[in-house]
Amino acid sequence: MTIRLLPSTTVNRIAAGEVVERPASAIKELVENSIDAGAKRIDVIIRDGGRTFISVTDDGCGMSPEELTLAVERHATSKLPDDDLENIHTLGFRGEALPSIGSVSRMSITSRVHDADSAWLVAIEGGEKSEPSPAALSQGTTIEVRDLFYATPARLKFLKTPKTENSHALDAIKRLAMAHPDIAFTVGDGSRTMLKLPQAQGDMLSARLDRLDAIMGNEFAANALAIDAEREGLHLSGHIGLPTLSRGNAALQFLFVNGRPVKDKLLFGAARGAYRDFLAHDRHPLLALFLDIPTESLDVNVHPAKTEVRFQDAGLVRGLIVSALRHALAEAGHRASTTVSNQALGALRPETAVPQSYQGNYGSNQNRPVMPSAGLQETAREFHAPLSNLDTALSVNALAEDQIQEVSDDWPLGVARAQLHETYIVAQTDNGIVIVDQHAAHERLVYEEMKKALAEDGIKRQGLLIPEVIEMDEGAADRIVARSDELAELGLVIEAFGPGAIVVRETPAMLGEIDIHGLINDLADDLAENEEALSLKERLADVSATMACHGSVRAGRRLNGDEMNALLRQMEVTPHSGQCNHGRPTYVELKLADIEKLFGRR
Repeated sequence: MTIRLLPSTTVNRIAAGEVVERPASAIKELVENSIDAGAKRIDVIIRDGGRTFISVTDDGCGMSPEELTLAVERHATSKLPDDDLENIHTLGFRGEALPSIGSVSRMSITSRVHDADSAWLVAIEGGEKSEPSPAALSQGTTIEVRDLFYATPARLKFLKTPKTENSHALDAIKRLAMAHPDIAFTVGDGSRTMLKLPQAQGDMLSARLDRLDAIMGNEFAANALAIDAEREGLHLSGHIGLPTLSRGNAALQFLFVNGRPVKDKLLFGAARGAYRDFLAHDRHPLLALFLDIPTESLDVNVHPAKTEVRFQDAGLVRGLIVSALRHALAEAGHRASTTVSNQALGALRPETAVPQSYQGNYGSNQNRPVMPSAGLQETAREFHAPLSNLDTALSVNALAEDQIQEVSDDWPLGVARAQLHETYIVAQTDNGIVIVDQHAAHERLVYEEMKKALAEDGIKRQGLLIPEVIEMDEGAADRIVARSDELAELGLVIEAFGPGAIVVRETPAMLGEIDIHGLINDLADDLAENEEALSLKERLADVSATMACHGSVRAGRRLNGDEMNALLRQMEVTPHSGQCNHGRPTYVELKLADIEKLFGRR
């Protein structure tokens, strides 16, 4: 075989395979260029999922005819004036996007520099470019991409349905829009608008929250906690959702590094660690975090798609994220998400009512009433039926008049008025009522007390009569030994025992009899994946939660007025008391105005 240089068109198509994986990749690159050009408005048109037509129009600085000619050449860019890859302040910098897209499509670029006499156009088809020619455009740049991947049929046949490709494209645009609330975005197909985000107003914090609320759902802003933390030159900001506002997947978890949206397992591990005490394993919080880090401590030149970064000190970044999230959650106190009361009010509505969140969303059947399911109708009939045994059907522990306290603004959870079914405390606030699950609430209070005691006194350890020697992969053993001090604080005492082996001398007493081999192997996996001893911490948390459950006030126990009010006051001053250990709410608050709506008073 003879070694030869590949033709430039082939080289560009190979590069395009990395840069332009699907239509969403091309759209992301084009929108990033518009942002780097200083645009304040970006309009995107997508047809057939981006296969047949993509258009990105901006009002940025534009390009001259000479710059247009250079822009479609490989590794031609205006974003590295000093050729310094360690000091990158733009989203793009590699000079690969336009030539890569042009090599696998029919692309045209029309651009006009501010105050120029006219716009200019360059066309590229399968990597072959035309000479610049005069064109019509008021300002900025418009890039049109037709027949994407026509020059690489193999990539074309692996694309998903237009609906799926549209979804990926919208996701890429939304991520960029979150990081740049000062830019207006519209996305459509030429006949209808799929996304419209106006330019957010106000300071960066409020503008960013408005943009997040528009993208992540209107419930997010009302249930978001602000993040603002600094450590050793790193600044972390953003917003996270309350534990009671969670999802079944991590789709609404976003990390931005110096304004660049990235997908990093470090974020998911840090979020999991911070919310570990508040959510079940199958629930995930909503969050958007913005990390500003010195450029010399960051490598963004990892992959042509630029969605991955490398941190010089990943442990510092992870520690900042976990501590900032935990601090914000602690500051939230007894607060629970507004969705809890909304769900409760929805459950109380008559069966003929149309759920508010679905009104006007019926397409061609807009005027047809929504009928509840058969199961819900049956439940509603049973609810409205006369009670057959009134004397024993209800268990009400109403407080005597001399036990009733006056409502005070200083008590957000109000004062107790009654106990229902020996399980639920009903309290009155100055503008509504609060219903507390006494067992779930007290379980959280006991658990927080246990965590505080463990933090102050340390975790008790028990020595093994015969130390356990565990052989494993040498790299895994080294990772565990390197964290021996951290593990000792958690009650697990280990030492190195030659290459690829460790010896376990003490274990946490509260775990009792455990599978030491299984625990050590799980720890090795955790340290490799998340750089944290999650397995041990979760086992300790599970034991603590079980002990708290058994040590708390049980459902079915009758409480007097003083006990009910003491529980309410303790909840108000205890962090995280708004949810139990699995993320379920410990109380529901119903505003008087909402209750009046149920009865048609408003």
